[in-house]
Amino acid sequence: MERKLPGQDYSITTGSAATAAAVAALLSLKGPVESVDITTPLGNLSITVKCSQKLGPDSAQAVVVKMPYHDPDVTKNIEISAQITLQSKQGVIITGGDGIGIVTKPGLQVDMGEAAINPVPRKMITSNLKAHLPPDKGVEVTISAPHGKEIAKRTLNSRMGIVGGISILGTTGIARSMSLESYKTSFKCQIDVARAQGYQELVFVPGNIGETLAQKILTYEPDQIIQMGNFVGYMLEEAEKAGAKRIILFGHAGKIIKIAAGIFNTKHAIADGRREVIASHMGLLGVDKSLINSVFNSTTTEEMTSILEENNLSLPVFNQIADSIKERCQERHNMEFEVMILKMNGTILNSNYSIKT
Repeated sequence: MERKLPGQDYSITTGSAATAAAVAALLSLKGPVESVDITTPLGNLSITVKCSQKLGPDSAQAVVVKMPYHDPDVTKNIEISAQITLQSKQGVIITGGDGIGIVTKPGLQVDMGEAAINPVPRKMITSNLKAHLPPDKGVEVTISAPHGKEIAKRTLNSRMGIVGGISILGTTGIARSMSLESYKTSFKCQIDVARAQGYQELVFVPGNIGETLAQKILTYEPDQIIQMGNFVGYMLEEAEKAGAKRIILFGHAGKIIKIAAGIFNTKHAIADGRREVIASHMGLLGVDKSLINSVFNSTTTEEMTSILEENNLSLPVFNQIADSIKERCQERHNMEFEVMILKMNGTILNSNYSIKT
């Protein structure tokens, strides 16, 4: 079945772009190519080729653009190029060129030292090229991404040990708008890297700020510090499946305290119980109602924290919230938990933890 993708709702993966570029380069040995059809796990795709050029009797190159669509995907609009050279020996050899990352840590789908071109894209490139190769020929193809090094800085690649560029990804060939699964999987890879190195104790942080503070305050190895984004529940599930034994939840109060209310996806648009969590724990401690109202009517967590600090309530309230977070997590998972709640400036708000600092 041939699929033509509407550019607003769907796009192609970098794997499909690389495959299309490789096929276009091969076909351009016979003449200019404006579009190619490729086979993906979900069927056939017709993909526009930006440009193609014959370089010599047995070599050519082509470029495909990953079309824009409604998604925060940093690789949309990226150019993926392929350069091919026919070989007298049968087979398909795939290498990574400029802008394609190199794997430097264990635990990923690609061996250390190899270009970060995942197994499904490799299979797609191989099978689609073989469909157009003369029976007595092979081909070497180099996949490149001219702006890959810059774009990679906006991904988690460096955290996972992929250096020098982007990864060529995709399991279906089609990138769906707002595809949470692929987004979540990019976070999970950090757990795979950590576990491949034998780490059973992991530090979960919401994002870049939490990671920076954890590296400054704690004494754990960089690969033990895992960005979880908003996907607390998902990441805890994956950590337990991977055999992790102890999790430190470490980060700004604005994200971390939501877990005390049983909120395991901390995206603001999905759930926000920050003031309810703090106010309820103030109530449990018997704090005056007018003070609770002041916190409840505050806008930011930092503002709420300032009120607590001014009234010498910060430590008892956040200790109680930290205990509640641990209880919530231990109800769901057979792992040990510790919690560290911080202000934006790195001040630790609770004291009831047992963590290396």
